Amino acid sequence: MKPRTKFLIGGVIILGAAAALMATSIRETGQYYLTPTELDAKVAADSTFRNAGVRIGARVVPGSIQRMPGGREYAFRVTDGSRTLPVVYHGIAPDTFTDSVDVVVEGRIGSDGTFRATTLLAKCASRYENAPENKYKQTPGYKAGSRKA
Repeated sequence: MKPRTKFLIGGVIILGAAAALMATSIRETGQYYLTPTELDAKVAADSTFRNAGVRIGARVVPGSIQRMPGGREYAFRVTDGSRTLPVVYHGIAPDTFTDSVDVVVEGRIGSDGTFRATTLLAKCASRYENAPENKYKQTPGYKAGSRKA
């Protein structure tokens, strides 16, 4: 067998092994979340699914966020456009948690239909823009043209 043929066979074996390792690691570590509609369908099909920990990805319904006294408990609703689900979260919410933001919550669905979240992740803005030009001119400490190059 020629050295070039051995090199090609070895390369194919190494690339195949690398591809197999990548495929198995993605399958093992990939995180999937359900939408409220998918969660509703799973609970309707199997009532024991309420006891399973699950992640839900949805958008916060505008105007639904209620911060309880003490500041560490939140009640809000999420929707995927067709199904709305009430959520209760105990903990510190991220700074990006606002109305109409996409969130991923992890927890369990209660027997009353309320999702009890133990983890709350809010999507960051995908695009940042400058503040309107006149917005900060009246702010103490603002100095026009004080930037040094």
